[in-house]
Amino acid sequence: MTTRGTNAKSKPDRRLTPRPLPAHLASAATLWLSSRAALPVLRNVSPSSSAAGLQLRALAVEIDAFGRDKVAAALDDEIARRADTYLTGLEAYRRHPFRRQDGAPPLLWRGGTTRLLDYGDAGTGPTVLVVPSLINRHYVLDLLPERSFLRFLTERGLRPLVIDWGAPGKTERNFGLADYITGRLEAAWQAAIRIAGTPIGIVGYCMGGLLALALALRHRHETACLALLATPWDFHAEHAEQAQLLGLVGGFLPLLCGIDGTVPVDVIQSLFFILDPFAAERKFIRFAKLHPESGEARSFVALEDWLNDGVPLALGVARESLRSWYRDNEPGRGVWRVAGQLVDPTLLRRPSLVVVPSRDRIVPPSSAEPLATKIDGATVLRPRLGHVGMMSAARAPAMLWTPIAEWLREQFSTSG
Repeated sequence: MTTRGTNAKSKPDRRLTPRPLPAHLASAATLWLSSRAALPVLRNVSPSSSAAGLQLRALAVEIDAFGRDKVAAALDDEIARRADTYLTGLEAYRRHPFRRQDGAPPLLWRGGTTRLLDYGDAGTGPTVLVVPSLINRHYVLDLLPERSFLRFLTERGLRPLVIDWGAPGKTERNFGLADYITGRLEAAWQAAIRIAGTPIGIVGYCMGGLLALALALRHRHETACLALLATPWDFHAEHAEQAQLLGLVGGFLPLLCGIDGTVPVDVIQSLFFILDPFAAERKFIRFAKLHPESGEARSFVALEDWLNDGVPLALGVARESLRSWYRDNEPGRGVWRVAGQLVDPTLLRRPSLVVVPSRDRIVPPSSAEPLATKIDGATVLRPRLGHVGMMSAARAPAMLWTPIAEWLREQFSTSG
């Protein structure tokens, strides 16, 4: 049994080895080069009645009027300026002295590479099973001592038990979604039920919300309540063509697998890059302007370390989620099944909370909102936060964590 970690702030050590270059460096360079390469061909854009076509033609006319050589020179200057600021921010991040003190909380159960960790005060408070995404590590929910959703719930009198999926091992490499839901997640669920001795709450975040919903539907009588945070449902509600393109990538994933047969982290990050190509450039340009010893800079580094500390995906999970969710939109169409059982939110009939962050780029509100309408009587929160910001932003505790904790406690109080 491990002891509870404090994730305490470490003293700066300038001798620390710089962090490796993140995968998005090449992506940012591609964007700059594509901007420059597109300039000479703008005048040759085929006439089109589409909004994009009309805008490109209008831009070509303006460039010709101003002078193509002048525009090219100005573009080169702007690319050089942004590249320099981006690389300055990137190097500042690589050499920042913050390092996470990863003291794990007590281990309650283990199955293969999956663990159940106890973030609560053992034996006290209503139990809540927290289900994160399979893609990223769970500790975005425990990012810093002063920025920890899990420890916040503990301070509010709850006992959060969090799933740590871990990287796929020899057994998990052959898993599909059903293996994780009806195998690992249900086993962890049973362990949590044995510990609590009463119905427990479930909190699912992002992809983990879909897994949590499927679990709750399989165990409705033992589920006290369900909270779904930034959980996608209608994958074609916004940018359907983009989602379908991601779905088609699934057929090529075997060609991109590592030697262990899993989908590498760099490949997964490249798929997210498609959703928002300029995200990396924006954030490192912003980071370059921060004082390195500020709390904001420390929070940025902690979050970026988490983003770069992803885990590979089992090939079956990656292919199935890209095909079933993104390409075919099975949840949104009401036909998604897990081990033969239809995942139908209308059948839940348990107290439910659906959080739809209004600034979410990864799970747009139009994708998450339909889930709220499917669950009868669901409480809906729409905080002005982003997908990751709901767990990392300085205003998240007051804006979102407090109402989540109050809602959870109210459900247990009512049921008791």
